[in-house]
Amino acid sequence: QRFGSCVRALRLEAGLSQVEFGERCGFYQTYLSRVENGQANPTLNAMEVIANALGMTIFDLFEQVKNC
Repeated sequence: QRFGSCVRALRLEAGLSQVEFGERCGFYQTYLSRVENGQANPTLNAMEVIANALGMTIFDLFEQVKNC
């Protein structure tokens, strides 16, 4: 859940709606919603795609999640 809530905060900080973020990631909005709500566990590859869509590396994303 911490990962998802941090992704939501970063997405909102970037000024992206879930639909826009989904288009950047290539994921359905419903999947991203489930990730953000802690109802889906993204794979490592999905986490990397999410990080890239937020303009960061997966290592930066993990650091952000650690500090959320």
